[in-house]
Amino acid sequence: MEMGNVSQRQNNPNIEQTTAEGHHATARKTKAFPFKHDSLNYFYDYIVRAFTVGIGGPVGSGKTATVLAICKHLRDKHSICVVTNDIFTREDWEFLVRNKALPEERMTAVETGGCPHAAIREDYSLNMEEVRDLTRKFDPEVVIIESGGDNLAANFSRELADYIIYIIDVAGGDKIPRKGGPGITQSDLLVVNKTDLAEAVGADLKVMERDAAMMRQSGPTLFTQAKNMIGIPEICDLIMTAYKQSVKKST
Repeated sequence: MEMGNVSQRQNNPNIEQTTAEGHHATARKTKAFPFKHDSLNYFYDYIVRAFTVGIGGPVGSGKTATVLAICKHLRDKHSICVVTNDIFTREDWEFLVRNKALPEERMTAVETGGCPHAAIREDYSLNMEEVRDLTRKFDPEVVIIESGGDNLAANFSRELADYIIYIIDVAGGDKIPRKGGPGITQSDLLVVNKTDLAEAVGADLKVMERDAAMMRQSGPTLFTQAKNMIGIPEICDLIMTAYKQSVKKST
C-alpha cells in the first residue's frame, strides 16, 4: 500500500453491516451508509467566522501531532489559527506552543470541563467564541479546531466545522474502521494514522483500507504517519480545496 494516497473505492451498496450502536442493517437503508454528510455551509460570512476544519478522533490517535504537521505544512503560505480542546488542562495547546506550530497568539485553548463531544456538537458556544475572536484578530483563511479525545460516536456540528477530519490509528486494531460511528462514516476525510506501527501491533492495512472503503463508499480515506509528515501534504490539499470552494460560493 502506498501511503498518502486517497482511497475512494466503490463497494456493493447492499452489503449488510453492523453499526457502532449494534444495529444490524443493510447499507442502502441505513443513514450512515453509504458515506453521506451535510453540504458545506456556503451561507456563512467568513469575515465574521473563518472557514473551520474540525479534527476529531479517539485519545492517542495522533490528532495533535496531525495538527502540528498541518500547521508546519501550511503556515508559510497561508494564514492559519488553531483552537484546542481538553477537559481540565491545556495539554494539547501547550504541546503545539512548545513545538512552535504557529505563533502562540494564533492558538487558543478551550477547557471543556466535561464530555469532549458536547463542546463540538451539543453546545459548541465556547469553541465558536474562540473561532470568532481569532477571526477578528488575524483574519485567517482557516481555523483548525482539535477536539478532545472521544469515542467513535463523536462528531462535529456542521455549524462549527465546515470540513471534518476524523483520525484513527492502527494501534487500535484493524477492526476499527468497520465498527462505524459518525466520525468514520460521515466525516469529510478519514485518516488512518501511525501506519508505521502496523506490523508491531499486528494490524493489516489492507483490511483497514477495505473496511474503510466499505463503510465510507465514496468518502476519501488517507493512510498517514503524521510524525514523519507522510500523507500530510494530501490532507492539506483537501483542506485548501474545500476552503477555496466554500469561500468562492459564499461570495
